[in-house]
Formats: sequence, C-alpha cells, structure tokens
Amino acid sequence: MTPLEQITETAIYVDDLDAAARFYGGILGLTERGRQDGRHVFFQVGNGQVLLCFIASGTLKKEMLPIHGTTGPGHFAFGVAAADLDGWRQHLVSAGVPIEHEQDWPRGGRSLYFRDPAGNSVELATPGIWGLPAGW
Repeated sequence: MTPLEQITETAIYVDDLDAAARFYGGILGLTERGRQDGRHVFFQVGNGQVLLCFIASGTLKKEMLPIHGTTGPGHFAFGVAAADLDGWRQHLVSAGVPIEHEQDWPRGGRSLYFRDPAGNSVELATPGIWGLPAGW
C-alpha cells in the first residue's frame, strides 16, 4: 500500500452560507465549486484541495449521507508565498478583517491568524513552519 499523499478536503462548520461565501469567495478569492442551500458551500483551494463549509445541523440529516458534523470553531491554514504575506495582511485589514495574531516560527516561516464570520481560526502560513519536504 502506498502512503497517503495529501489532504484533499478540509471541512469547517459555519452558521451562514452566504457569509461564508462572501468571506471565502469575496475576501479570500476562492472559487465556489458547489452549493446546497441549508447544507454546504464548497471552495477550490489551489489545484488539488477543497474547503467544505457545512451548516452543522444540515450534515446530521439521515437523507444527506454520510452523516457527520461537529460544533464549535475549528482551525486550519492556507499556504501562501513568503513574499505575499504582507500583501495579504494589508488586504485583510482593508477588508475589515482583524489580524488576531502573528507568529514567527523557529524553523522559519511566518503565520497570520484571523477569524472567519463563524469564528473559525484561519491561518495564512508561509513555507518553513513544519520543515516538510514540500517546503511547508
């Protein structure tokens, strides 16, 4: 058996699909790939990943398999080029998104943290933070 290659989907839970679409599509510039009112909106991230934004109660209905879900805010990170981090900071601030925390990492790399409209912790991370072969 070959090793797992990547995470292709990341699921978060939101309170309002329209607010999620405005934030992830409008402010962060992700392309919407699918939507089902009352349940989810999906966004393409890069060439091979998808961000799934679910209404938690919509994922618990037996007619919508598989049943899954959680409550409370989560955390995930988007990777960005080191040269682009300052531009992202300026873009977020000008869009009214407060920067919650900035971090310089011991291995190298930097991160910006902010919240989406549902309270999820979103991170923009530059290469070097994990020391991975792909650069991250």
